[in-house]
Amino acid sequence: MKTVYLVRHAKSSWSIDQIEDRDRPLKGRGIRDAHLVSQYIFDNMKEELHALGMYVSPATRALHTALIFARTMGIPAKKLRIQDELYHCGVSDLVSSMRSAPDLCETAFYFAHNPAITDFVNAMTNAQISNVPTTGVVCIRFNVNHWSEIESGAELIQFEYPKRLKAK
Repeated sequence: MKTVYLVRHAKSSWSIDQIEDRDRPLKGRGIRDAHLVSQYIFDNMKEELHALGMYVSPATRALHTALIFARTMGIPAKKLRIQDELYHCGVSDLVSSMRSAPDLCETAFYFAHNPAITDFVNAMTNAQISNVPTTGVVCIRFNVNHWSEIESGAELIQFEYPKRLKAK
């Protein structure tokens, strides 16, 4: 079994004029939401952390979100793998990245952007999610032994996001 957590970056700030999209930072709310969601996921993870991979878009907002998750889970920042193809990616880019993950890694986290995350969930599972919001996390399980074998028909295990967690 291979398990993937797709994390949409936390809420970013639009308050800085003339900044490149790739360099937009997180808003204060985004930072708080990333701490909330990462703690929830960590507290409820059943997977072993030693067989975990973390792949990140190079966008500042995605990288900052990933760093918050890594810190919450006690994973050193040096274990994050920045992948340029995760910035402005599509479903095929996510599939390609996952298929090249090392098989020793049973669980992988991908920190990326919409619409790719929502589209990936709907393409690979029977779920029909209209939108994965910022700091939303979707957990999908593939019934395969090798990442190279992932394909549609996966099982949606979990879908969480800040607004739902704040309401609990």
